[in-house]
Parts: sequence; structure tokens; C-alpha cells
Amino acid sequence: MEYVEIARAETERGELVLRERRAEHAPTSLELRANGVFVMDTLEVGSEQALAESALAQVADPRAVIVAGLGLGFTMHAVLADQRVEKVAVIEIEQALVDWMRSGTIPHGPALLADARVTVVVADIAEALAEARPAAYDLLLLDVDNGPGYLVHDVNAALYQEPFLQTAKRVLRPGGALAVWSAADAPGLVDRMRAVFGDATGYGHDVRLQDRDETYWLFVSRVPSEA
Repeated sequence: MEYVEIARAETERGELVLRERRAEHAPTSLELRANGVFVMDTLEVGSEQALAESALAQVADPRAVIVAGLGLGFTMHAVLADQRVEKVAVIEIEQALVDWMRSGTIPHGPALLADARVTVVVADIAEALAEARPAAYDLLLLDVDNGPGYLVHDVNAALYQEPFLQTAKRVLRPGGALAVWSAADAPGLVDRMRAVFGDATGYGHDVRLQDRDETYWLFVSRVPSEA
């Protein structure tokens, strides 16, 4: 196995590295790491797609969607594949990651960001939601870390607590949904989502990651529809 660094950035949150993974008899893939921690790659993207598909399935008319966390773009790509979606606001805190997508450093990036339905905002998701209009979106997909039990950045712990979940609920329309990606089961998060939204469901998703079996999790809550 050989790793070749493609890009590196030092940010307020630490080091962000994009590298290419090369192996004999295997496809070349890109890998994103933050502060030395594996975040995602282009080899196994099923959980990102499942995050989008599970959320989209919860909403009858998902016209306006927020994707919190650009990553390598696969969650956004799955959302855009749904023709019901009219606009997607992508909130990403790392300017460098957005630049790599736009410049083609991440090869599939320019085509994804060229979709007229996409707006990319470089901001902290908590601040962005606090400034958003109430009941403006049908879906919020939260994929900014590895979940509450495997944080890349400790500050993100607040995103899995009730105050942030209340903010998320405020920006969703009646019948809208919040979907949260996690690297592991998180019963405490489910309890907090249920306390805020009135319901929460977890979905295990089996993946094959770097020659080992893993189970990732998606947690979904819906805003009650108007009577």
C-alpha cells in the first residue's frame, strides 16, 4: 500500500490532509484525514449515500436541503440525484476543502459544484443555522464528524446535544427531517433526538472499510406534520 499526499492545509482546527491511496490489484482512491484521523475516502461511499437516501425517504417533498459537511461530496451528490430537490445549501467549515473541490484537486469536485441547485457556504454549522430563517428547509443532513463517540474535533460535541438539535428543528418545515451520520451506535443521541423531535430511528449500515467490516449508523428524526 502506498500513500501519496495530494494537498495539505493548516486550519484553526488543525491539519487537513488529502492523500491518494495506491495498492496493487485495487483501484486508486482518495482519502481525507483531519488531525491524523481518517474521515472518509472515495472507495467506500455507501454510508454517505445511505444518509441521503434515508433522509429523502422520510420527506414527501424535499425541495430545500441543507447538507452539513461537504466532505468529498458524496452525500451532496446523492441528494442531487433526487429530482424533487430544488436547492441544496452545503455548509462546510473548512475553506481549503471547498477550494480543493472547486479547483479539481478532488477530481470529481468541479462537476458536483457546477450544479445550479448548489450553494456552498463556508461557516460553522451551528452559526449558520442560528442565522437561518425558521421553517426554511425540508431536510438537514448532519455529517460533520464521526459521531458523538468518535469526535475529530471536541467542539463538535455540542452538535449532538439538545440546544443544537432544537436549532435544527427550528429551521425545518413541518414534516421535515434531520438525519445524523455516526461511526457507531449512539443511544444517548437517539434519546436526545427523541426528546426534541418526539421520535428518532437508528439504521445500521454495514460497510467494508480498508479490509475490515464496520457498521456505521444513521439516526433520523422528523418534525411533526401540521394537523
